[in-house]
Amino acid sequence: MPAAPTLREKIGQLLNVGFRGCAPADCTAIERDIREHHVGGVILFDQEMAGGTIDSGPRRRNIESPEQVRALLRHLQSHAQIPLLTSIDQEGGRVNRLKPAYGFPPSISHQELGALDRPAETYRHAAATAQTLADLGFNLNLAPVVDLDAHPDNPIIKGKGRAFSSDPAAIVRHAAEFIRAHRAHGVLTCAKHFPGHGSATGDTHLGLVDVTATWHERELIPFQQLIAEGLCDVIMTAHVFNAKLDSDHPATLSRAVMTGLLREQLGFDGVITSDDMEMKAISTRYGLAESVPLAIEAGLDVLCFGNNLTYDPAIAGKAVAILVRAVESGRIPESRIDLSYHRVLALKRKAALIP
Repeated sequence: MPAAPTLREKIGQLLNVGFRGCAPADCTAIERDIREHHVGGVILFDQEMAGGTIDSGPRRRNIESPEQVRALLRHLQSHAQIPLLTSIDQEGGRVNRLKPAYGFPPSISHQELGALDRPAETYRHAAATAQTLADLGFNLNLAPVVDLDAHPDNPIIKGKGRAFSSDPAAIVRHAAEFIRAHRAHGVLTCAKHFPGHGSATGDTHLGLVDVTATWHERELIPFQQLIAEGLCDVIMTAHVFNAKLDSDHPATLSRAVMTGLLREQLGFDGVITSDDMEMKAISTRYGLAESVPLAIEAGLDVLCFGNNLTYDPAIAGKAVAILVRAVESGRIPESRIDLSYHRVLALKRKAALIP
């Protein structure tokens, strides 16, 4: 009988970490995180946002060609005791890490698919994306976006063509096809950004975004209906602040939003993942030692450190150490870690990563 996992092993499974390197030889830091910190997931990007640019453009991050990505993911999986969740933001259109310039098929945005409003076309395009992801070794697409096109001045959802529609029913119609197409190819999906980012007039990458005056309960409808239909593998949080829902914390760090609203009212018992914990909406107001325990206390299962807005090769070890201290001090009961650990394992079983 295998030994029971240690506290550190369980905590490691709750992390999704970005890293530098395209070739196995360049990936020693993430290999160490997988082996020593038992990191449960990795996220790939095509461009390096931290640390300036090389020549005239951003530095290439993890993606150069199909063959290279396939070899990289195979190599990283070989270091994992429990197979990794391998994730990417491949929404289509502007948010598209697998670009034609690197040898990947072209993609179409949610906005374009919503305007076309032919669900069979949404399925067809999503199936092509899912086939590409599965062939490369990805098992989780951090999509679809189910935010409403709810504000004309929204820079990060509307401004990048990421919303299917302003109509919740249309969003559900297209998101459901997107999700089913991925499931047909064995790829998990992630509905985002709860409880709604479409009404924001700012970008949470850059700082605190307050949606108290603009957010509407209609923004919950896509999440509510997709949960009811059993179509949410993972739900991603929004770092928006909404005083109507929590007067103290942004949604990602809010127990009222994540446990009260998403878990208890909407009945979601799957994996909740954060948006990148290094986005300035979180990082400028909360230090790591504060934000990491707050996120787990709020009800999150997976903390994402894209390691791309800022780069810290030691981020996984730091996050593990913070949660170990929180458990050992009595702040967070180990049973709370166990709950998220088992949700992550259940998700990996769903993806046929573990028996």
